[in-house]
Amino acid sequence: MSESNAFASLATLRLPSPCRLLSSACCPDKDLIVLISRLGGHDKLSLWKLQGSKKWEVDVGEDNDASATVADLVWSPSGQTIAVVRDSAHITLHSVQDGRIERCLSIPFQGTPETNKTIVGVWWFAGHHSPASGVIPDIFKRNGVKTGSALSILKTLPLLDHLKENGENMTATDLFAFQGTQTRTTSQRSMPAVIKQWPALVQSLEDASIAFPSQTRGAHDKMEESNSSTQAQEDEDSLLTLIDKRGALHCFLDGSYFLGSVVLPGGLPSATAFKHPRKPLIFLHPQSIDSDMLLTGMQPLVIDIPLLATPKVRDFARLSSAARELTWYIMRVVNEVREGWFGSESFTGARDIGIKWVQALERRLREQYGHLTTLLLTGSGSEGLTDFITSSEQNSERNLQKWDSSVTESLTRTRDHATARIIPALQRLHIILDEILGWSYMPQFMLFGLGADYVDSCLRMIERGIFISSWLAAEARRELGAFKQFLSFIRHETIVANPSTESHTNPDHDILEVNGYLISGLMASKIDEWFTGSLPQFNPGDLSYFRPPQSPGKALNEVLELARAALQDPSQTSWQPKVPSKDFSDLDKNLDALVQEIASRCQRIFAEASQAGARSATMSVDGGATPPQPKPVLTEGACHLVRQRVVGNQNEPDHHLQYLAVHVSSEGQTYLCMSRMPYGRYVAGIHDDIQFSLLGCCVGEFGGERSEIDVLDMEFFDEETLILVYQAKKGQGAIFVATVNYTTLGYQSERYVSGPARIDMMASVLQRRKEGHVSLVFFAMFLWRLCGVFTDGMGQVPCSPIPITKCRRLSGWRSGSVSLAVNGRVGRRVVCVLDGEGTTMEVLDMEGEELEGEEESEMEVVGTWP
Repeated sequence: MSESNAFASLATLRLPSPCRLLSSACCPDKDLIVLISRLGGHDKLSLWKLQGSKKWEVDVGEDNDASATVADLVWSPSGQTIAVVRDSAHITLHSVQDGRIERCLSIPFQGTPETNKTIVGVWWFAGHHSPASGVIPDIFKRNGVKTGSALSILKTLPLLDHLKENGENMTATDLFAFQGTQTRTTSQRSMPAVIKQWPALVQSLEDASIAFPSQTRGAHDKMEESNSSTQAQEDEDSLLTLIDKRGALHCFLDGSYFLGSVVLPGGLPSATAFKHPRKPLIFLHPQSIDSDMLLTGMQPLVIDIPLLATPKVRDFARLSSAARELTWYIMRVVNEVREGWFGSESFTGARDIGIKWVQALERRLREQYGHLTTLLLTGSGSEGLTDFITSSEQNSERNLQKWDSSVTESLTRTRDHATARIIPALQRLHIILDEILGWSYMPQFMLFGLGADYVDSCLRMIERGIFISSWLAAEARRELGAFKQFLSFIRHETIVANPSTESHTNPDHDILEVNGYLISGLMASKIDEWFTGSLPQFNPGDLSYFRPPQSPGKALNEVLELARAALQDPSQTSWQPKVPSKDFSDLDKNLDALVQEIASRCQRIFAEASQAGARSATMSVDGGATPPQPKPVLTEGACHLVRQRVVGNQNEPDHHLQYLAVHVSSEGQTYLCMSRMPYGRYVAGIHDDIQFSLLGCCVGEFGGERSEIDVLDMEFFDEETLILVYQAKKGQGAIFVATVNYTTLGYQSERYVSGPARIDMMASVLQRRKEGHVSLVFFAMFLWRLCGVFTDGMGQVPCSPIPITKCRRLSGWRSGSVSLAVNGRVGRRVVCVLDGEGTTMEVLDMEGEELEGEEESEMEVVGTWP
């Protein structure tokens, strides 16, 4: 086959509504692509197979942010997650399986106007994993957990019960509806802001010692677990990087754990970024997004984050993630207990039944007897109370059974959840914070900003929570016993008021207990004190007996003893401290408010410490990385497209080369300038290493005339190929997709660059062209190469031809702009081109070739050999 053989077309998609195609839309390791549509003022995200079928479609914004539009998106290295950036600077991580939101990320913009919350670039760099050759295998499956650490202790404890999520309640529609192209909403479970803003890695219940849902797992669940495991391995140590309009760099470890922000010099953003594959170095090219794209330094700004090269960040991130899961677990359990007692919008709480019973009794006594009476000292009910018990519908056996069931279930849940869930979870959180307290005394963790006194106060609050949770369990037992006696009294009075031939059994209730419960227990239960009242004012002296001043780690030993006891007898998992002879009746027992305060304080500790990576960052601005002032050589708007790619230098393994493709106009002519230069830290004498190749935007026949073309879009495909989408000048004729090998252009050195910016290089190259030092050579089916080899600034050497290695005419396209997305990964080499109207997309297989019958028609559009 000749050099102009066309590649195959996988599919031509006729989209039902106009869509947008971003350059990063292709999945790196699957035949999938993401399109963005807008319907009714809402952006929708849809995933398509490259063969033409749609897998799913979801709304991008949440209910309170439905009008947000997608600014950019990027795939995780594993291809299992899509990070979507909205114009409101919110980031959502979507599962590739069904599009659901797995995590919402937010960037703290402190003191920044809303207009600057605009993300101008997003990248997701893969992590570096050293080969395991010569290393002893992890036969104990520690998974990076250090022996004796908090995480290793949590792994030895019994797992906490799994809490059922709202999304686990499957409906008939979910079970039987066709799931392939179903449109779904991305609604998440209700999550408080303190948990949303808590820095954490991808959910890991194992680190938090929380059980997975193992009862009703099917094949789909096992497949998702397998995908999740693969995702965790491939995305480990990856770095999600974003740059906003104000010139701040934001990083997320593993795509979810916030590492902090670094403000670039001059407050200028960067449209390009590259991370060293083995070192924590990020290379940026700051530029003003409101001016010429060439006002960018040729050499990059280098940001070094040395803390990422140590295990400290990941160790702390895992502790933060486990603490977040435990805190969210405690908050949900406390909320479940509170709703069971007080009720919610959807159901009536157990205590409300007793309040309604007393209110009905009071109405009956006022209406018929004019006063309130309850029990007589003789042990029998008053006339009004007896009349109410025997005649009211609320005292029917059916209603009493319902009341009994509701209160018993609520109080039993309160007792069991307090002893088997809340207290063990607080104990585990205590273990984590006790290790953090130890870290706060170590100088190597100074960048984390851990305040020992603040961490210690959180430990005291957790201990207080354990104490009052145990107290709550005891109070629930007492309340349940009093309630059972009260129901026994009502049933006994009902039997006495209805004489029968059967003998009455002796009452098994204490009339004084019943009287006390009727007077005070129904309307104002002591259980209420654990969920009502003002925020508890924490006084460390309240529990001074519980944890006297001691050295760090002593409290951990106490918790370890409890953990060992729990291992011997898993049923005894509660912490039952021995209460000394001290009056705690005035102690504020608001467990709900205390848990909220614990969550707020712990989140503050981990949020501050998570930004240690950014605090360790250093910047190198040598070599002119900051954009210079505009030069008058190129007219306004002369630069149309700029694309950059950094590849490894085959001659020097630890060095890289930067290739730059610039589409510019000058004096009525359009050019495609290719350049390459060493890439990395500041290189002295870089001007001597700049190489370029200037291409004219035209094609022609062998021995015939050339015809000018318009380059509509271009992208670097892999380490050798550049993809061009072009059309005849002035929008006439068909649109073509072509490939050019940019590594074999015969680059020539340029020694006349007088400044540090890309615009200086372009000015020098175009000036040399204007002075006549470049000759024009063209061949059929080739882009025209206009540059020459200079000899001491004098004379010229003819240039070799630059072939279009392959090209293909897009079917049915005549005019309009295009959007281009490519994937040059081996085995997934495809090019997707979307027309200007957003309704037709053609997918090309860059490795397959068309049948011979189609070759002739494709060659006719670019010229025929004589």
